[in-house]
Amino acid sequence: MSKVIAIVGPTAVGKTALSIDLATFFKGEVVSGDSMQVYRHLDIGTAKITSKEMAGIPHHLIDICDVDQRYSVAKFKQEANGWIKEISNSGHLPLIVGGTGFYLQALTNNLSLGGKQDQQRSDMFREHWQHILKEHGAHYVWQQLEKKDPEAARAIPENNARRVIRALEVIETGNQLFSQQQQSRAKDEFLLIGLTTARPVLYERINKRVDLMMNSGLLDEAKWLYDKGGSDLPAGKGIGYHELFSYFAGECSLDEAVGKIKQDSRHYAKRQLTWFRNKMDVHWFDLVSGKNDTNEIKQFIDSWLKK
Repeated sequence: MSKVIAIVGPTAVGKTALSIDLATFFKGEVVSGDSMQVYRHLDIGTAKITSKEMAGIPHHLIDICDVDQRYSVAKFKQEANGWIKEISNSGHLPLIVGGTGFYLQALTNNLSLGGKQDQQRSDMFREHWQHILKEHGAHYVWQQLEKKDPEAARAIPENNARRVIRALEVIETGNQLFSQQQQSRAKDEFLLIGLTTARPVLYERINKRVDLMMNSGLLDEAKWLYDKGGSDLPAGKGIGYHELFSYFAGECSLDEAVGKIKQDSRHYAKRQLTWFRNKMDVHWFDLVSGKNDTNEIKQFIDSWLKK
């Protein structure tokens, strides 16, 4: 059994900088736990770490998919476990870093994700709900989940149709509620380090980050994705992209689109915090306000590693 550090928390709270500090100190390697950073060419809107920022630390599960390829939580769990084993066998410390709550929960809690279900049946089920989604809209599909599994519906925003349909699929084909997926003992031992700060401070950091992204070329990056297929692509649902698609389509002004990115990012951060606090056993630190410092986190991790 390997010991693994996971750094979690909402967007714009400093996870990347901490991960490099810890990886340098503990001789670690980073495995991304972000569902959007798997996509090539989407660098600015996903706040993807740059080669310079990596500071020579090996990073995995970044830039492994084209924007028209679908990446799943099951695939993430399989590949992350593979990297954890390889990194540990090399004598390094695996660090899982990201803010995609369900990905991290599936890995750290070893959630059952359907096992050897009949693939054809699953495909037919998803096709059925995709048809309903086109006819009746995301709110209607989300309402069907709310009727079957209210707890899952509370955790999944209705505009995340792919996750809503996935939850309905688990209920239908797995004979269990999505919110009560079976979990078994994890193969590895995880210590979850969570970063947070006061909500107004976090929201201001998010707003400033969006402005920085726009100044760094997010508009061009989003236009490239829009021209490739936009919202019809698996990668086209990400915050920072789909809001700008409305601008390209002439449905809103650029200022309105940027304001929507900020709003959606703030809402997402709130959902991230709720997920990590309710679904996972996280040890929280606040580096932004100075309430805690990185040395405190290092000492905490060092004590855990020596147990």
